[in-house]
Amino acid sequence: MKQILQSFKRFIKRTLRRFKKQVPVYIPVLQTDLLNGRTALITGGTSGIGFAIAKSFLSSGATVVITGRNIERVKNTCNKLISINTGNYTAKVYGIEMDISKTQEIEKKFREALSLLKGKKIDILVNNAGILQGGAFGSVSENDYNMTLDTNLKGTYFLSQIMANYMKTNKIPGNILNIASSSILRPAISPYTITKWGIRGFTLGLAKALIPYGIVVNGLAPGPTATPLLVKDGYNGIEHTLPAGRYVTAEEIANMAVFLVSEMGRSIIGDIVYMTGASGL
Repeated sequence: MKQILQSFKRFIKRTLRRFKKQVPVYIPVLQTDLLNGRTALITGGTSGIGFAIAKSFLSSGATVVITGRNIERVKNTCNKLISINTGNYTAKVYGIEMDISKTQEIEKKFREALSLLKGKKIDILVNNAGILQGGAFGSVSENDYNMTLDTNLKGTYFLSQIMANYMKTNKIPGNILNIASSSILRPAISPYTITKWGIRGFTLGLAKALIPYGIVVNGLAPGPTATPLLVKDGYNGIEHTLPAGRYVTAEEIANMAVFLVSEMGRSIIGDIVYMTGASGL
């Protein structure tokens, strides 16, 4: 009987929370000079977290190259970033078509990004591109499994290898930032979660291997985030079923990304920064 009453109280509490006044969530884009003179390659930069990171990096003084699988969408995103009246984006936004699941093409695409920069050196890589595909265990197809691992893990591995070799050869200190997920706090049963567990382990190993060269590697693990992958356009961020009462915003993730790849974050090495809004507790 006691358990029934406790369950009923929790149900009433959740229900009442839904009737509270909903205030839209607004997080400003960090505007600093922390990344002046830096150049970042951001995979999957046409929407969601990748787009927000590109915007925050630009607002902090960096030159940015974004990637996406559709060149028209990449071009439209570059124009959108240029048109935003936050920071000075003039001649600082570039874009290339890149599908990191096609590992045989990654080095060619990386060289294409360098050619666009006309002598500037890339010193930040943000491994953000990823897909959520496959469904629940028991109904996952081999094609979905392969596509998810090839994109989220295999592509990230080989692009990081190319970037690391480029930075070591050219004696470029800098940063690699991997976008993981708070799903690595749970047992891995889906292809997506398996890849994010892999990203966690890869972040630790890569950090140890590259820090002697002045290359700092870390990871960011967002919880449920208000991006097009999860929520519809116009969503105000409120979600009463989550402990914080709302989703994490892409802008919050992006602001932390600026800090981690800046000089302020150079003593954070091989760590995963969780931003879950308490949903990881």
